[in-house]
Amino acid sequence: MSGITPYRTLHDIARALPTLTARAEIEAALDELEYLFEVIPPEMQEYAEPVIAALRSKLAGLDAPAG
Repeated sequence: MSGITPYRTLHDIARALPTLTARAEIEAALDELEYLFEVIPPEMQEYAEPVIAALRSKLAGLDAPAG
């Protein structure tokens, strides 16, 4: 992981969360974070879980029928 740190990636995705609105952006962030979740230490996973949940919620909101 040269030049990429799990802490920085998690931080960057969490900060960008409010601005992610397009399906492709949300899915890319979710994919990156889900991969990261598998390789980060267990004590750090608790910080990633709410961000993953928020991304999944945003995706679900895109799939919800309007009205």
